[in-house]
Amino acid sequence: MKHKKITESERSLLSQWKKEGLSNKQCAKRPGRHVSTIGRELTRNKTRVKFGWNDWKMIYEPVHANHIALERKQHAFLAKEPLKNKKIYTCVLEQLREGWSPEQIAGRLKNVDHPDDSSWHICHETIYAFIYKKKTDETKPGIKQRSILDKNLVGREKKIVTVTDHQKPLYEYLRRKQKRRRTLGGRKVQRVRIPDRVSIHDRPKIVARRKQFGHWEGDSIVGDKHASGLHTEYERVSSLTRFEKVARLTADEAVKASTKIFGPLPEKARRSTTLDNGSENTNHTEITIAFGVQAYFADPYSSCQRGGNENCNLWIRYYFPKRTDFSTISDEELQDVERELNNRPRKRLNFKTPQEVFTEYLNHH
Repeated sequence: MKHKKITESERSLLSQWKKEGLSNKQCAKRPGRHVSTIGRELTRNKTRVKFGWNDWKMIYEPVHANHIALERKQHAFLAKEPLKNKKIYTCVLEQLREGWSPEQIAGRLKNVDHPDDSSWHICHETIYAFIYKKKTDETKPGIKQRSILDKNLVGREKKIVTVTDHQKPLYEYLRRKQKRRRTLGGRKVQRVRIPDRVSIHDRPKIVARRKQFGHWEGDSIVGDKHASGLHTEYERVSSLTRFEKVARLTADEAVKASTKIFGPLPEKARRSTTLDNGSENTNHTEITIAFGVQAYFADPYSSCQRGGNENCNLWIRYYFPKRTDFSTISDEELQDVERELNNRPRKRLNFKTPQEVFTEYLNHH
């Protein structure tokens, strides 16, 4: 049976029982503890209190006893080797700084460098846990300063092991440099049933070759707290970008934004759009009925199938970073950004601007 530490409420009761004159055996019987557990608690977590001018007495006080127990638990964590042992700790830090991933480090140690010595073997998940675990701010000078005030800490400053990195946080050495690691199992998958969904694999081949004008790629940009946002459309031949503000990321709002984008265009400029599988695209048939824009849907988690739109969204994010509250952004400001993006020369267009190419196709094709 796993040993269970004495709780804060048990310490309060124990202090009360001892004041009533109960023996250690009687105190142990009430909560179902072993008598040695009670004796050890009373001995280890007593505090020295001053009585009168020059008289000191050791008493058991529950609040202070709980504080001492928590300090001891923290010390036990700090005194542990940060990564199994010193040699693995040194090796992991050295190879992280060389750009190795935790999986490469663990695999190399086990399969190549030390296949027959299990003391060198470590799981890559252990390395990830170490990288993302909050590092302690406990230092030897800090412990020494506190030991002056609390005699229970005397001598501990010699045993403290700190696990800090003098250059930068350890996650900075990882390829993706994420500040927080996603939970095991990856992102939560949101399954959305889109009625009358037509796969991108059924889209005409000419669309993929960028030879026919009027085929778009659509997506949403999420604003602060997933409230407001933008609906964006990217024309595949001219690279023209259009976007409209949405009050909420809903299917109705997406239809309103698409209406503003496709409504003023002639038929040859609004043949199709390729969307992702978000719930905001469930009313796509309304756009097809109203404007003849056929919607195709990319495969799940395949943003590369809408690469032009993803790239234009990155440029929009340059002006409106994550956590932007789009409800505070004026229409004039959005139009200025759209105008600037569409009047920037593109190498793919032989350094013509998207607006120039789009206008040329409208007027002459």
